[in-house]
Amino acid sequence: MMLPGWRRWLFALKISGAALLALGIALWIDLPRPYWAMATVYITMQPLSGATRSKALYRVIGTLIGVTATVVMVPALVNAPEMLTLALALWTAGCLYLSLLDRTPRSYLFMLAGYTAALIGFPAVATPEAIFDIAVSRAEEITLGILCASLVASLVLPEPVGPVLAARVGAWLAEAGRWTGDVLSGVGEAPALRARRLRLAVEAAEIDALSAHLAYDTSAQSRAVPLVQLLRGRMLMLLPVLSSLADRIAALTALSGLTPELRGLLAEVEAWSAQGAPAAGVEALMARIEAADRPLPAHPSWTALVRASLIERLRELVAIGRDCRALQDGIRRGDGSLREPLAYAGEFGGRAPRHRDHGMALRSALGVFLGIVACVTVWIVTAWPDGATAAMMGAVLCCLFAAQDDPVPMILSFALWTGVAVVGVGGLLFGVMPLVHDFISLALVLAPVLILCGLLMSDPKTLPVGLALGINGNALLAIQDRYSAEFGAYVNASLALVGGIGLAAVVTRLVRSVGAEHGARRLVAASRADLARAARRRGRGDRIAFAHLMLDRLGLLVPRLAAAGPDSDLTRIDTLAALRVGMNLVALRRARHGLPPEAVAPLDDVLDAVAAHYDGPRGPASDTVLHRIDAALARIEAAPGGASGHDARRDALLGLVGLRRALFSEAPPPGAALLAREAA
Repeated sequence: MMLPGWRRWLFALKISGAALLALGIALWIDLPRPYWAMATVYITMQPLSGATRSKALYRVIGTLIGVTATVVMVPALVNAPEMLTLALALWTAGCLYLSLLDRTPRSYLFMLAGYTAALIGFPAVATPEAIFDIAVSRAEEITLGILCASLVASLVLPEPVGPVLAARVGAWLAEAGRWTGDVLSGVGEAPALRARRLRLAVEAAEIDALSAHLAYDTSAQSRAVPLVQLLRGRMLMLLPVLSSLADRIAALTALSGLTPELRGLLAEVEAWSAQGAPAAGVEALMARIEAADRPLPAHPSWTALVRASLIERLRELVAIGRDCRALQDGIRRGDGSLREPLAYAGEFGGRAPRHRDHGMALRSALGVFLGIVACVTVWIVTAWPDGATAAMMGAVLCCLFAAQDDPVPMILSFALWTGVAVVGVGGLLFGVMPLVHDFISLALVLAPVLILCGLLMSDPKTLPVGLALGINGNALLAIQDRYSAEFGAYVNASLALVGGIGLAAVVTRLVRSVGAEHGARRLVAASRADLARAARRRGRGDRIAFAHLMLDRLGLLVPRLAAAGPDSDLTRIDTLAALRVGMNLVALRRARHGLPPEAVAPLDDVLDAVAAHYDGPRGPASDTVLHRIDAALARIEAAPGGASGHDARRDALLGLVGLRRALFSEAPPPGAALLAREAA
């Protein structure tokens, strides 16, 4: 068993110090429930200071919105408990729905606005005339905890986001460079190697999530936020480009079309990439690629088309690799500037779309709604004095883990460790706390426990344990300005705390739990629906926006595929091939606007057939799609020339080549396939 490293100890000392600071200030200014400020520190504080500040801002705003909603609802509906329950449940569920659709730090605003109303509203039912004072006090206590966490994270040996992000970007590009070397040297992809490549999509999503906190950082890299956004677009485009390159090299090898000239060019690009994609060699390398590119004749052979597609992907690889290196240098320097122009200066701008699952968000909202209603029903039927605590915890736990496919294991783990906290805090509360008479002795008693919670939170594997002990342990201690613990009240409050969590688990199991495989199937279905839409629409399309969306889903899909198990039929899905289909569909939609009318019709037939395929059940594409692709290739090969017409013709042909290889990688070349069909 390895001992915690110094970074983990630093975080534990900082979070415990922030909690004691919040407690001291709350006692000094005589807030009614100082322990709320301590618990808020454990909810808010993160190992990286920028992440703490970004969440803190939205948590404060969300708390104020939740407080305002409570002050409006409780006095107006206190005489109609059924309506008040429905109002608080609907408010919490609606805020959770918005939170799950917004996968940025801003989601904390909606989540806090939701369950803050439950935290304040249910305990205030017994004294509705004091709702304003209670709401103000809760807002002060929560805000105090958030501010103390942010202050300590920012001033005491801060751990900035910038250097961590720069290191993650460097590691990602290094792995992408190894993949580039494997592709260009013709190394085959074993299953383990393919899994590593798919991890790049997951890591790109993690880098994107980390970069969301960069604007709130104090490091030099905080000025490089626009560069990080530009770099992420290129990182995502690198995946389909490398996947396409591997496919074209394999296809040309099978066709005996990988000439010594092409092998030499691939070796040059590989050597340039291995050197870190230096700017000095880009111009000569691009000139070599241009020299190897040949105009397509009137009726090009399949080998010539695949060769032209390979050259196009090489051109994109070098341009993206050059941009990645330039952006990485700018991020590392931290001045937010670039020392050389970008090859794709305008294509990667704008906001990147993200996957939104309205169905699962609604299902989660329904879960928290029914969980609150169930807790309140038990509270009313049993006349339980601490039933408000159960309703409050049910709302909070349903919200905290709503983003998971199956939140029940985490909720049950939270309940288990809350039970452990009940026993431990009981011993502390009734065995040690009566001997404490000033704040210094109180701090000395609490510090070891608070540090232990921080150590547990510093490791992702034990984070839920640390959260359960840090949040609910402080709530169970219920420290006031004077000792007033009573054993019966403590047992009742503990039962309500654990009971509310348990009831949340039961309702979640009945309404919300779906499992990783179900989540994976929903992601696959959403991607297929987008591919059908991309084929059906006739506009030019935005390939970068499409790549962002598809790769965002891929980052969500890969860990779910791993959790689904090797026996699942989902493991046979070639996720990068589906992405290549989408990129080629966008290319075909663009190209059709420059083609003559007689060439547009067969291209539209292809798009319609692809749309029908992705609208239908999952499985291999039918021979109809293959026949229409081959017919469109034959028709567009004979399309008239002209400068713009030539460009559109080439783009359409290469798009069809890419589509055919992505959907029918094992099919014989078009000419051989036509002869086989005629013979049949």
